[in-house]
Amino acid sequence: MFKHDKQLLHEVRVERPNPNYAALLQEQLGGPQGELKAAMQYLSQSMRIKDKEIKDLFLDTAVEELGHLEMVATTVNLLNGHELNANNATVGSVEAHVLTGLTPMLANASGYLWTSAYVNETGDLAADLLSDIASEQRAKVVYQYLYRQIDDKGVRETIDFLLNREEAHNTMFREAFNKIQDTGSQQDWGTTRNSRIYFDLSKPGGQSFDPAKTQAPSFNIH
Repeated sequence: MFKHDKQLLHEVRVERPNPNYAALLQEQLGGPQGELKAAMQYLSQSMRIKDKEIKDLFLDTAVEELGHLEMVATTVNLLNGHELNANNATVGSVEAHVLTGLTPMLANASGYLWTSAYVNETGDLAADLLSDIASEQRAKVVYQYLYRQIDDKGVRETIDFLLNREEAHNTMFREAFNKIQDTGSQQDWGTTRNSRIYFDLSKPGGQSFDPAKTQAPSFNIH
């Protein structure tokens, strides 16, 4: 069961209408790295999870992503203003002027409608968590791009909040991944030495490394 709280997760505001930027922000409503994609991905993945703690993590994060969707949609509304003006609309925002009456669409910045093909689910918790970690990282990148393209302090405050929440989700998914070692696809499925051979296929370069024949090289990661 889900309940709607009328208070936004975080207050949003804009300094002035900016319909062209509203079209850019649409990317996080209906794009492949957007909030609807994240909510639907975590919700659908949660339906098969047996671990109660991780299941709650997925469901709680999915619900928060819907809260993010509400924040982005409210910001798009404020940026669109109140005047229909299709003559000056950009390619990505023309539908708002001739189809939806400025209502935020579940579409990306180019006007392409959201699709469930964006959602990844495998039934394997390790694979799904890795996909979710990558999803949060990609969402951060898109928000960083959007942040750089606006000087509106109100919009920047909203994006800054959303960026930090994506980072929080990323951290929680990473912690969950560390808890599921030796389960699902993390188990040893008859792993052979072939899984530990590195092929150096860049020429000129070094030689391939086979742990059965030579001592492993050391790598320092800073």
